[in-house]
Amino acid sequence: MKVLAIDGISKSGSNTLEKGGFEVLETKVAQEQLENYINTHSIDALLVNNNLEIQQELIDVCPSLKLIGATTITENIDAQYAEDQGLHIIQASEATSNAKAELVFAHLFGMARYLHQSNREMPLEGDMNFNMLHKHFSFGTELRGKTLGIIGFDIVGREVAKIALALGMKVIATNTQTGDTIINIPFYNGQFVNIEIETETIAEILKQADFLSIHTDASDGYTLGQDQFEKMKKGMGIVNVSKPGTIDEVALANAIKNKTVKYAGLDVFENQPNPEIQLLMNPELSLTPNIGGNTVDADDRIGEELANQIVKLLS
Repeated sequence: MKVLAIDGISKSGSNTLEKGGFEVLETKVAQEQLENYINTHSIDALLVNNNLEIQQELIDVCPSLKLIGATTITENIDAQYAEDQGLHIIQASEATSNAKAELVFAHLFGMARYLHQSNREMPLEGDMNFNMLHKHFSFGTELRGKTLGIIGFDIVGREVAKIALALGMKVIATNTQTGDTIINIPFYNGQFVNIEIETETIAEILKQADFLSIHTDASDGYTLGQDQFEKMKKGMGIVNVSKPGTIDEVALANAIKNKTVKYAGLDVFENQPNPEIQLLMNPELSLTPNIGGNTVDADDRIGEELANQIVKLLS
């Protein structure tokens, strides 16, 4: 069987596939050439990025396809139609969770000590106004002892909880299931601790939390809109490495302006890949270009996770 990995696959993932008897083709194929390439080479499994459209029309004319995979399944893949035609749909749901959780805390640590601002100001003013900058940025806060609210307790949200608990933060979260949730925190030497997380409504989290981490889907509209900003604890810090469209960016800018929100870290944007200039220029925002799941370590795990699923499903 043949696997076409449009953007390549990690060495460990490729080795797993080859050991399972699969031929791995790592070839860049443009959208308009994809149908011909799949049919010419009788591709069985297709691993794609978010720039390629795998919709009903392509699925119908590529009868050799048995499986479609991606790091994350988004609207560029008509997953429901593919499954209705008997194809397997896979994604690397666990491989990027730690990378995203660590980026949440990169933003949180940076914002709490105003690194997102001081890193801009020091090159411009550090030689002439060092003491002024020292005074200006000496009012940061520590995360230990603060309350982190996690809205959307998915696999990434649980990884965020592990880091927060290890730092000594109180964690409260929303959970679609009833009851509290047990978080297992493993250590390097094989020891671990289990900690119970309190589950609350979003309304209660908005009242209690000092910081928020968002891990919801945008399909149901804004998780944080004008109504939510009006109800939240004043001076909140917010991080979103989840999905574009989960935060109303106009409402966020207004909440920052009126001091309801002290600062926010954004890795995803409503108008991605062209974020609004008002966001890019806002000094209270810590910004990254949608790099949540992109680390060298995560890329290796992505390839391995996808490869294991292909071997299991198609062997």
